[in-house]
Amino acid sequence: MLKVLQQPWPWYVAGVLIGLIVPALLLLGNKHFGISANLRHACAACFPAGIRFFRYDWKKETWNFFFVGGILLGALLTNLWIPNTDPVQIHPALANELAGYGITDHSSLVPQELFSWHSLFTLRGFIMLIGGGFLVGFGTRYAGGCTSGHSIMGLSDLQWPSLVATVMFMVGGFIMANLILPVILHL
Repeated sequence: MLKVLQQPWPWYVAGVLIGLIVPALLLLGNKHFGISANLRHACAACFPAGIRFFRYDWKKETWNFFFVGGILLGALLTNLWIPNTDPVQIHPALANELAGYGITDHSSLVPQELFSWHSLFTLRGFIMLIGGGFLVGFGTRYAGGCTSGHSIMGLSDLQWPSLVATVMFMVGGFIMANLILPVILHL
């Protein structure tokens, strides 16, 4: 069994599992799915009920805490029992493009030149880690959910705002990857 878990699985396995989650949630009467909702639930559980935004019955959403806990536990167990010591394989053309930005370390999942304590104290690292983190958090709240909530659950539930949000996520991603990111990486 461990050998099966250690091998890469076909892409369609995840697609089927995600596809089964949506009708299961709809049958259970829950229309909220995603990571960002948990931040609101955690704040509602921890902060006084005097803040109107957090005044709702968050206990109905405790299953969502187990969902996030399962993600964290799965990552921990995978890291402990199924370590991957192979370097990240990327296309040679992408490696050449990244080398032009000074990113040459592909020994871990994320480049150390961008995601490390040392890079945090550079202008490029500060913009990407702090600025990007703020924009993701602000955008998630402003859009009323994250990409998984809108793109998986919202579209499956035929919600017009989720379609608009998903299209805007894609447009924003294309603009960021092709226009803004190269400028930041040259800093």
